[in-house]
Amino acid sequence: RTSPFAFTGNRFEFRALGSSANCGSAMLALNSAVAYQLRQFKTDVDSLRAQGKSKEAAIFEVLKNYIKESKPIRFDGYSDAWKEEALRRGLDCENSVPLQYDAYLKPDVIKMFGETGVLSQKELEARNEVKWEIYIKKVQIEARVLGDLSLNHIIPVVIRYQTILLENVTRLKDVFSEEEYETLSAEPRRLIRKISAHIAAVTTKVDEMVEARKKANRITDMREKAITYHDTVAPYLDEIRDHIDDLELMVDNQSWPLPKYRELLFIR
Repeated sequence: RTSPFAFTGNRFEFRALGSSANCGSAMLALNSAVAYQLRQFKTDVDSLRAQGKSKEAAIFEVLKNYIKESKPIRFDGYSDAWKEEALRRGLDCENSVPLQYDAYLKPDVIKMFGETGVLSQKELEARNEVKWEIYIKKVQIEARVLGDLSLNHIIPVVIRYQTILLENVTRLKDVFSEEEYETLSAEPRRLIRKISAHIAAVTTKVDEMVEARKKANRITDMREKAITYHDTVAPYLDEIRDHIDDLELMVDNQSWPLPKYRELLFIR
């Protein structure tokens, strides 16, 4: 999909909402923006008609100006190249969720919601507090779950599999000559090294993630706390996952405690 809510000619279409998502917030913003713009449209048309222009001529001129003004926001792409183009056009392409919520408190947005009678500035500020708190809790829960899965489910299984490989290497040395041992044990030893590196990385990063969370939890301001969670805690989710994804491809299928990616697509 190219957009979570796309304008399809005569309507906005909401697409692929997650189970925890609610389109109400987006509908509130879109409906308020449309109502505000329709009022502005009438004001602009009435202003031109007061100057003696016909209704048709006034409408045409206003629409022509709107089309020119809206040119920067008309685009067809979500690539990195588009991000550069968006910046060139002066458009907001912020990808930090906590910072995206700041848009609700921009003067123009406060004015739009206020003049349409939808939300006051205090109500917008209160809603942002809730949004920041929800973001914090979601990242906090994901970090705790990932830490538990990593240390109590993944790593113990990986260590047991590594122990099997170590026993295999030891027995190869007992059975074969030194020259044969070097050749036959090369792959198991390489795998043991890779597994050890991933184990060390996962445990280290989980510890670092816990410490980052502790520091973030000491912040009382919700916005600052949400930004800190985004910048210092959330990145560990992908970093730890990368190592676990690699381990998934190395550890014996029967030993792995969770469904592997291919098993989510195909039943074995």
